[in-house]
Amino acid sequence: MKLKAVCLAVVMTACITVDSRACTGLLVGPKASVDGSVMISYSADSHSLYGELYRWPAATWPKGAMLDVVEWDTGKPLGQIPQVERTYSVVGNMNEYQVAITESTWGGRTELHDPEGIIDYGSLIYIALQRSKSAREAIDVMTGLVRDYGYYSSGETFSIADKNEVWIMELIGKGPGRKGAVWVAIRIPDDCISAHANQARIQQILFKDKENCLYSEDVVSFAREMGYYEGKDADFSFAKAYNPYDFGGLRACEARVWSFLRKYDPTMDQYTDFIKGDATKDPMPLYIKPNRKLSVQDVQNGMRDHYEGTDLCMMQDIGAGPYKVPYRWRPMTFEVDGQEYTHERAIATQQTGFVIVPQMRNWLPDEIGGILWFGVDDADMAVFCPLYSSITASPECYRVGNGDMLTFSWTSAFWMHNWVANMAYHKYSFMIEDIRKVQQELENSYQQAIPAIDKAALELYQKDPAEARKFLTWYSTTTADQATGRWKKLGEYLLIKYIDGNVKKEENGAFKRNAYGMPEYPDFPGYDEDYFRSIVKDAGERLKVK
Repeated sequence: MKLKAVCLAVVMTACITVDSRACTGLLVGPKASVDGSVMISYSADSHSLYGELYRWPAATWPKGAMLDVVEWDTGKPLGQIPQVERTYSVVGNMNEYQVAITESTWGGRTELHDPEGIIDYGSLIYIALQRSKSAREAIDVMTGLVRDYGYYSSGETFSIADKNEVWIMELIGKGPGRKGAVWVAIRIPDDCISAHANQARIQQILFKDKENCLYSEDVVSFAREMGYYEGKDADFSFAKAYNPYDFGGLRACEARVWSFLRKYDPTMDQYTDFIKGDATKDPMPLYIKPNRKLSVQDVQNGMRDHYEGTDLCMMQDIGAGPYKVPYRWRPMTFEVDGQEYTHERAIATQQTGFVIVPQMRNWLPDEIGGILWFGVDDADMAVFCPLYSSITASPECYRVGNGDMLTFSWTSAFWMHNWVANMAYHKYSFMIEDIRKVQQELENSYQQAIPAIDKAALELYQKDPAEARKFLTWYSTTTADQATGRWKKLGEYLLIKYIDGNVKKEENGAFKRNAYGMPEYPDFPGYDEDYFRSIVKDAGERLKVK
């Protein structure tokens, strides 16, 4: 299968210039979650990524077999590496042992790119998922691959989790002629949450804490050699050495982290000046202990954030238009009269291929414990459908080959969600109310159903694990395909209700008709006062009624 781009890593300057592909990850330890599960998240943000579900069946390989490594972003062949004897099944970004890996690209120092490396960051993720039974093993596999075969991509942050723990690992190459990478991995405390969004986040390294901190032996000495750092080991900051802060890295990247963390720790508002672009201020902590435990729905809703409740809220300035749209079309920056300005870059963004919340539960067998909550397109208007990590087939709506970025399909979840979202962008404050009703109807029904599905699958598993996998495949594929059908109906409804800027009248869940069966005359809601005032300010004299 030819892999498509997710988060292009060719731009290695300010994060704010990485406006076409930039991803966000949230992390929750088991004692910070409502039910004791480990959770991470990922939005695969890209203007060219098609939302579909990747799958690799488990396999046994003959001695001497080789694996072709192809750059995930471009399809460019990078080389071959020896295949292992046994690979594990992978659904999306989670494998059969409840190991999940996601990423966000930060680029970092351009001179550290190795054009001779064989392993790019996308291949690093999916090769590790096929070879790892735990998060720690995945870290070992990933760092071993770049050590042995060279790292082709730029700086990355990885979320690496299993059913018991969650880690953040940051990694960057050493430049031409120097195989390998410098890296550090920090275990997030079980009672804490964290996040990353296209800016390196690890500061001091806990060199003596071998249980919760792993790192390359030359992580500091290499920085000294390259002239990035001169101080003591104890004061070394991985982020400042390999991905120094600038305005873009703070305003477009760290701001997303801040917006999530502040929901669970009000003291995070002390970092407001920092995330707005002041690199002289103290950086945010890598993780915090939340003031309440998070549910899987909290994490899903965290991926829908537009800075609501802050002065960065994207629905407050004139750029939101008359219908309070929390989106800005690219490019991210613009210039007026010689002054450069920026749009905000929120967690939820229009150019998302797929969005996921992997949930790992250690009190259940692996076949049942892992759920990949999977959605496509803009997280704000996505539906997170439950896909158990042991499924043996893909839903038709997510199937590779069911449409692509240049081929529309009425049975593709990606196209149905894009159809709805692109209507909503033009009348957001109205349509989002209708979208939320259906979104919550579906997602709430899944939350209510999961305990019964778990119970039924466990009873089957105790008799025959294969039957349990068959049952979970049926449930996951049926649920996703039905959700896509429901979203198609929603699109039809929105087109009828809001055609030509009007709003059809409704009664008891149906459009109203008059006594003769004809449609009731629609409402003309027009614009709000703020928008009318902006019109008057711009063209009031010309538009006055005389």
